[in-house]
Amino acid sequence: MREQLSYGSYLRVDELLSLQRPLSRPEHHDEMLFIIIHQVYELWFKQLLHELDAAIEALGRDDLLRVSKYFRRIDTIQRLVESQVDVLETMTPHEFNQFRDHLNPASGFQSVQFREMEFLCGVRRTDTLAYIQLNDEQRARLMARLDAPSLYDCVKALLVRRGYAVEPSAAMVESLRSIYANADANYDLYLLMEDLIEFDERFLLWRGRHVRMVERMIGQRTGTGGSSGAQYLQGTLTHRFFPELWDVRTFLGKGPYA
Repeated sequence: MREQLSYGSYLRVDELLSLQRPLSRPEHHDEMLFIIIHQVYELWFKQLLHELDAAIEALGRDDLLRVSKYFRRIDTIQRLVESQVDVLETMTPHEFNQFRDHLNPASGFQSVQFREMEFLCGVRRTDTLAYIQLNDEQRARLMARLDAPSLYDCVKALLVRRGYAVEPSAAMVESLRSIYANADANYDLYLLMEDLIEFDERFLLWRGRHVRMVERMIGQRTGTGGSSGAQYLQGTLTHRFFPELWDVRTFLGKGPYA
């Protein structure tokens, strides 16, 4: 007979609460916060991947109402993820440096799920994998992301089905300009483009908060995983998932793209 289900057993609370294991000795008070914040990040990354996969599937069915529903949740999660920086910044640089050396050579740079999100969204910098220790299951997941169409690929396929040109880049910009210029006739596509730009912008905002937080904590020191720290993170702010959606802003309200 199966044991009666409870809140704790369903959520595996005992297992969950056993996963926070500070390494500093004596244990530094703020190491617990650092661990919990990053574990929660990974849980939200898992949910974001779940929602993005569902959005891609709905795009393939031309079910843009369902896509909009998924992006409403994605946007809310992104805002929550960004706000976690506020909690982390209640820890001062002096407090962080009391246990920072215990993190070596671990680093947020090595988050497999974060790389999955980048790959899924079309930022496919495979050079980063050289710095991440991957088990077979993790490597298979990342390779599957590389082999599958990206979110932007699926958006472009939808536009092609609707009769829009997506190649070369200039044609894509003109197609997007046409959608915006004729929003009433293309309202589902118009709202999709706004969901996508919001997603991209919120990702960039979170990256920016993270860069400033790292700089606040360690200045220009090398990151624990061997990256250049804040300098490396600053470079990631140029990574945009939907470049033509940003480019088209220059031409909204004007004549044909040239």
